[in-house]
Amino acid sequence: MSEELNKVDFPSKVRVVVIGGGVVGASVLYHLAKRGWTDCLLLEKNELTSGSTWHAAGNIPTFSSSWAVMNMQRYSTELYRRLGDEVDYPMNYHITGALRLGHTKERAQEFETVASMGRRQGMDIQIMTPEEAQKLNPLMETHDLESVLWDEFDGDIDPAQLTQALAKGARDMGAKIIRFCPVTGARREGDKKTGEWIIETEKGEVRCDYVVNAAGYRAREVGEMFGRVVPMMTMSHQYILFQDHPKIKEFTESNGDRMPMIRDVDTSYYLRQEKNGLNLGPYERGCKAHWVTEEDPMPEDFSFQLWNDDLERLEPYLEDAMQRVPVMAESGLENVINGPIPYTPDGNPLIGPMPGVPNAFEACVFTFGICQAGGAGKVMAEWIIDGTTEWDMWAVDPRRFTAYASELDYCVAKGMEVYGHEYAMHFPHHVWPAGRNSIKSPIHDRLVEMGAQLGPYNGWERANYFAKAGDDTSEEATQTWQRKGPWHQRIKEECEMVSTDCGVLAISGFSRLNLEGKGARMWLNKQTASRLPKVGRVGLGYFCDEKGRTLTEMSVIPKSKDQIWLITAALAQWHDRDLLEKNLPDHLTVTDRTSDFECFLVTGPKSRDLLSQIVEGADLSEAWLSQQAAKVCGHNVTLIRVSYAGELGWEIHCPIGHALEIYETVLDAGAKPFGMWALESMRLEKGYRSWKGDLSTDYTLLECGLERFVRLDKKADFTGKAALNAQAEKGVTKRFATLIVDCDEYDPPYMSSVWAGDKIVGEVTSGGYGHRSENCIAFVMLDIEHHALGIELEVEIYGNRYKATVQEDRAIWDPMNERLRA
Repeated sequence: MSEELNKVDFPSKVRVVVIGGGVVGASVLYHLAKRGWTDCLLLEKNELTSGSTWHAAGNIPTFSSSWAVMNMQRYSTELYRRLGDEVDYPMNYHITGALRLGHTKERAQEFETVASMGRRQGMDIQIMTPEEAQKLNPLMETHDLESVLWDEFDGDIDPAQLTQALAKGARDMGAKIIRFCPVTGARREGDKKTGEWIIETEKGEVRCDYVVNAAGYRAREVGEMFGRVVPMMTMSHQYILFQDHPKIKEFTESNGDRMPMIRDVDTSYYLRQEKNGLNLGPYERGCKAHWVTEEDPMPEDFSFQLWNDDLERLEPYLEDAMQRVPVMAESGLENVINGPIPYTPDGNPLIGPMPGVPNAFEACVFTFGICQAGGAGKVMAEWIIDGTTEWDMWAVDPRRFTAYASELDYCVAKGMEVYGHEYAMHFPHHVWPAGRNSIKSPIHDRLVEMGAQLGPYNGWERANYFAKAGDDTSEEATQTWQRKGPWHQRIKEECEMVSTDCGVLAISGFSRLNLEGKGARMWLNKQTASRLPKVGRVGLGYFCDEKGRTLTEMSVIPKSKDQIWLITAALAQWHDRDLLEKNLPDHLTVTDRTSDFECFLVTGPKSRDLLSQIVEGADLSEAWLSQQAAKVCGHNVTLIRVSYAGELGWEIHCPIGHALEIYETVLDAGAKPFGMWALESMRLEKGYRSWKGDLSTDYTLLECGLERFVRLDKKADFTGKAALNAQAEKGVTKRFATLIVDCDEYDPPYMSSVWAGDKIVGEVTSGGYGHRSENCIAFVMLDIEHHALGIELEVEIYGNRYKATVQEDRAIWDPMNERLRA
């Protein structure tokens, strides 16, 4: 790299500062410049690519079980195919295709699901037999395989060349890059709306409007400069390079291209051609974390450095790969690369607003940064310039982790779990065991005593269902896509109990935001598309972006005109807090009181009779959607007459310190416990949408079928009003619908394709089994011409199509809400 490239005058003011000169930082800078924001600066501690980028293997898959991540990776492959010509920088990009090997029926079903998602995104991902796969790679043994997924656009790229191409493109458009310039601190001057960031470096200070943490495995260190604890850890990842082999050379010469990559996902490694040799990259269960103890501190500088190899822990994967491709056993080992790769607790990167920090963003902690960098740069430029993204990107949004994930021990436990199960299938009833019990409510031990099978919800442990003596509660039992398992009968019993008797569910960790100050109601009315309920009532408030797309749903509980409780999904805690604080005037405050309260849903036809025995000072004849103060066993509570289960019921909101006593009182009065999986079944029967499934920025409020909650005629000029008015006038082209699916064995997974003949006309946003109505239910987004009542369609589930029928636009269970209003 010519030193002329680093002779850039140090600016005093720019629009955006990107911290980190790996492939992701370069992509962010490139995409900002592409959008016309050329007054931007990238600062790199050492040389470009000196972190994880330089030693990365450079694999470029499109495969992902996440719709958002697949979008991002697909965009990357499209960009990389044209980037060299666009910026006049040649790159070694080998599009070899990849054979993803499946050993089991369950893996074949996963392949079918992802292939369907890929087709929906315009990619021709194919499922083939082992015999067909061997024709593409005759050096591979296939005797033990069930199926193979073929991705023709998979391949590998030179990470350094890719980074330099992005950097050159950004520079050519006017953006600046300064290398060998460590960032030493950051501070903010001015208020949260008009203030500026001052980025401190060894070469001076630079002011900016926006800042991006793209510091890779050093992102936690950079985050601390902004008061942010980045949820991450660093793994030691090894891959092995083998010497050239004449058969590989012969294959290349006779086919005019490299052999297709192999990903043996059930064994957990990839194997690809490197020159005329092989490159083996395992993800081993006996993995190793670094920089997590005082004896192994992160060095001041680890640029272009590696750890010593540790081949012993890779031996089983080496042996398996040699049996899969026998020529490998005839090749000598040439080199071992053992370098740092950062991991978040779920393995997905952090791309989006830095939680709680104004005008600061994160594009960091990429485990697969080379293949995701292109899409990440696009998404980050949209976040900064537009304030929102083309695709819903919650799967990578930094706010999906809250305070519980700040603990390094948690991040290490989850990071090692994800790494050791890098290619794992994510079964619908499986709960990952590492990092559990981050937040336990006071009733935790009581739930366990009663047989609760728990799951984490934003760190809080909730009961998924209650097992009985003799039930198989092993993790192995959940390794299936099938609906029925040891849990199925228990969920059925819990649903039936709620519909005939009275059940109690502890919904620990509801996100609770207290909006307070003079004019709070008037301000909130300008933020939501919905009409606010009166004091003494409760209602749903829907919030959208400038395009009318769905941001969130909150329960609005006015305590007075100057104080409003807002209750939202557990996972939405930091997302919704940031949404409110973004435009919050100085005279109003938003206080997070999530940890101060517990909530018990007491519901079923006998719930009024039960509560009348234990509740003091309340009128239990007050109508549905009412709220009132009361006492239970002498403690102050708030009773809210709502039930996500769709039965007569109340939520008891109480101080968390009194939770155990109140819970025991409810149980002693005759309520029976039920879990979240029963509630999920019942909410589907009621047509209630779920956040970041049915409700996301992929769809507008009107497309989500929420007209009854949207008040386009209200005087307040809320965000997105103009866009929704325009859409209402023109008419939607797609719309939410409920399908009854003729499938006894499986529930429709997220983003399953909906077919009308040979045409895809929609996608599943959530699905499951309604035990009260005994129906397999799918919530879908449908092209409007296929939306009418009674139209027969097909839903693709794990590679097979099942008959489905469009239902009336109302709840399947108690469509007139007679049970709720009883």
